[in-house]
Amino acid sequence: MEKRVFEGIKVAEFGGFAAGPGVGKMMADFGAEVVRVESFARPDGFRTHYPPYTDNEPGLNRSGCFAIHNNNKYDITINLKASGASEIAQKVIAWADVVIENFTPGTMEKLGLGYEALVEIKPDLIMVGSCNQGQTGPHANHPGFGSQLTSLSGFTHLTGYPDDSPILLYGPYIDYIGVGYGIISVTAALDYRRRTGKGQYIDLAQYEGGLQFIAPVLLDYLINNRVATRMGNRHSTAAPHDVYPCLGEDRWCAIGIFSDREWEKLVEVMGSPRWTHDPKFSTLPGRKSNEDELYSHMAEWTASFTAEQLMERLQSVGLRAGVVNNMKDLYNDPQLKHRHIWCKLEHPEMGSFNYESPAFQLSETPAVIDRPSPCIGEHNYYFFTNLLGFSEDEYNKLLEQNIIG
Repeated sequence: MEKRVFEGIKVAEFGGFAAGPGVGKMMADFGAEVVRVESFARPDGFRTHYPPYTDNEPGLNRSGCFAIHNNNKYDITINLKASGASEIAQKVIAWADVVIENFTPGTMEKLGLGYEALVEIKPDLIMVGSCNQGQTGPHANHPGFGSQLTSLSGFTHLTGYPDDSPILLYGPYIDYIGVGYGIISVTAALDYRRRTGKGQYIDLAQYEGGLQFIAPVLLDYLINNRVATRMGNRHSTAAPHDVYPCLGEDRWCAIGIFSDREWEKLVEVMGSPRWTHDPKFSTLPGRKSNEDELYSHMAEWTASFTAEQLMERLQSVGLRAGVVNNMKDLYNDPQLKHRHIWCKLEHPEMGSFNYESPAFQLSETPAVIDRPSPCIGEHNYYFFTNLLGFSEDEYNKLLEQNIIG
């Protein structure tokens, strides 16, 4: 196998939760040497208050959320508020090619680790600051998590039913949009450095990243002055378009019919029941005007099949249908198994754990997941002595001064 695309690239990762560590994980999966900088005084929030934990027993090394974002990384601890700690952190950064952080704007500067200070140490450094709303502007210092960002970006206004309140998206959705743009921007900056010898600072605003994913409704307002709002599971140019009950407990199948020709195919698959002969269902406008009744008829038919049977039956004639998978389904999905999305590794405290592969593969330099997520401070000795070249006495002094303990 050829060298992986980020092999030889060193990354120092500060911050926590999903947005920053997600970029570092992807780089590590594709060969980068990534060191995760934490503190026993303030560990990553995924370690401390974000279940699930193995066997429902909280612990710094038992968080599934931390694990799935941090395989293939080293983990060291630096108490950045301790006397002399910023100088040690600067040595870690001098070792690195890329620094990733997702603190609130200004935090790295307060610690003496802002970009302007760091380029004095490492002139070709690439640094990405991934925060909620960017490094500048009237709201730059507002803290928040995924639910606030998805609301700011307009997603929450679009999710839910017309006669009910907005519904928050599950999890830190915007963080993962930030991860995608983060890996793209770091790759571009590395290419720029390869060509010019110069590094640069990447100001990544997760809020702005979210806007890219609602472009159609933004354009609808810009062009038509129309504010899109909640439609439940329905669609402005499709009917039927919903999730339908199937055999079994809480089993569903999503179906979308976007043209009269597709409707004719669906009618044929259903065996042309009498209700489908009603002229009000023969055209898209007619079906849109009678969606409640249409749903009732469709649900009565779909309830006779398993979700898998229904999906296969409709897909076989070219119609759009998909099983609504639950979490258990995803670990058993034959497509995901075929593409080796889940990689099982042994963790010292969590036992056997399924780590997640990247959503893309490179034919010549595929990702490799070969190390479990680290325990907190697991690589202190190795990193400081082997990679940074500290002597035993220097290392022990860091412990005595409580800089890395």
